[in-house]
Amino acid sequence: MNYDKLGVAFATSEELCELLYQDPNVDISKIFVEDPDKFNNAVKNFYSDLPILKLYNLGSIDIEKFDLDCQSNWTMPDEYKNLDIAQWILDQCQTQEELQRVGEELLLYQERDLFSLLKQLKYIVDTWRTNNIVWGVGRGSSVASYVLYLLGVHRINSLYYDLDVGEFLR
Repeated sequence: MNYDKLGVAFATSEELCELLYQDPNVDISKIFVEDPDKFNNAVKNFYSDLPILKLYNLGSIDIEKFDLDCQSNWTMPDEYKNLDIAQWILDQCQTQEELQRVGEELLLYQERDLFSLLKQLKYIVDTWRTNNIVWGVGRGSSVASYVLYLLGVHRINSLYYDLDVGEFLR
């Protein structure tokens, strides 16, 4: 399996065949193929229920457009897609200091068009909690975000430790 500079998985026909030999149940619908015509014709001719493969063509893909397309394809329930994430986060605040910090951070997230990411993170954390999945206390510069603390992504209160969100959202 190969990955391009955007992290998109693609394969040659030979690599795809080898992948299917190794695991006949592998989901090939998300794999791009350099030349999918032979496979797709075989699927059509034999009335198979296998997925039609997509042609891999990196071309001149704009990285920002690719990123936005990926964000719009995240799988999450409608209740999270339609959630006013900014209001939910603001509702978690108990003090004026927390409201001030959250307001500043939300502006930074909004400038970077990351509200869909915050919704996805809320969904992931809620899913972990529902299924009693344990995750770490926090890593790296993300612990500087009080918003991520309120979402439950990490357990480091950046206000208590006076961490600068600029360390995370540069």
